[in-house]
Amino acid sequence: MPSQAKAYAAQSATTPLAPFSFERRDLRPDDVAIDILFCGVCHSDLHTARSEWDGTLFPCVPGHEIVGRVSAVGSDVTGFQAGDLAGVGCMVDSCGHCPSCSAGEEQYCETTGFVGTYNGPDTVLGGHTFGGYSDKIVVKESFVLKVGHDEKDLAAVAPLLCAGITTYSPLRHWNAGPGKKVGIVGIGGLGHMGIKIAAAMGAHVVAFTTSPSKIEDAKKLGAHDVIVSRDADQMAAHANSFDFILDTVAASHDLDALTALLKRDGTLTLVGVPEHAHPSPAVGNLVFKRRAIAGSLIGGIAETQEMLDFCNEHGLTSDIEMIAIQDIDTAYDRMVKSDVKYRFVIDMQSLKDAA
Repeated sequence: MPSQAKAYAAQSATTPLAPFSFERRDLRPDDVAIDILFCGVCHSDLHTARSEWDGTLFPCVPGHEIVGRVSAVGSDVTGFQAGDLAGVGCMVDSCGHCPSCSAGEEQYCETTGFVGTYNGPDTVLGGHTFGGYSDKIVVKESFVLKVGHDEKDLAAVAPLLCAGITTYSPLRHWNAGPGKKVGIVGIGGLGHMGIKIAAAMGAHVVAFTTSPSKIEDAKKLGAHDVIVSRDADQMAAHANSFDFILDTVAASHDLDALTALLKRDGTLTLVGVPEHAHPSPAVGNLVFKRRAIAGSLIGGIAETQEMLDFCNEHGLTSDIEMIAIQDIDTAYDRMVKSDVKYRFVIDMQSLKDAA
């Protein structure tokens, strides 16, 4: 029989998140049931819950940075057993057989698109999927990740399931590492992980910020140098010098100032999706140096596991502020003001204690 789950949900775009109960599916042979311990709070959660992006399905239970403990496994599951630590990221299914899925790039599924951990089609119970702002979740084994970090670090591991993989994947794809000069634009939930990961990969890391007050923070995170992007002289001093720049900013901005900093054959990769389109880039800036502007979307399951293992090996976690689930709307309001260093994480014990 399906089990009752407790959660916090948005019932509309304008109402606060509030307690909500629903059914999680019965365990299928290839399923893993997880008791959720911690769930990170992503800006995507806010955009979806407040219907700032098209297509929100209500009631909406956000959350796709999930860390928990396995409570039960289906009869065909071989990689997990009850008591194991496990993670679930941004997706819980895909078609499994298109060229992208076959290549382990499920996030680019070409047949159905990946099934989001929340606000995606629930192909088992019908309706739509409910995410990690809840006490439990059931996910097929092929979309569950092994967590090797120490238990004391689990809350800070949760944001790796989105912020970590969103920055790791492009850094890996464009070969960040020793001998490469890598820029990270924006020092927030994504950017702070980009700095940590690029530094651990051995790259020379330069952080970009509009706020001089963030210079010391960026250096503590691992940046070797920091550019205040509003300072034209600082920007000009780095012209034609970057192998790769990762732009994590989710607001519309001029890309030309960044592409001008790339070497010949350098790439600017965007992972932030702005509400309004960026101004059209200057074509000559690209043509005369064979530069590229690219995009990147989270990462496949195998690469997400690789990222978790890399972060464990290098002692990397997210910088977090723990909250109770009852404070989620206050956290959203603070996120809008960029008032968090650098990721909120919900202690799901707060949900259980309120039951």
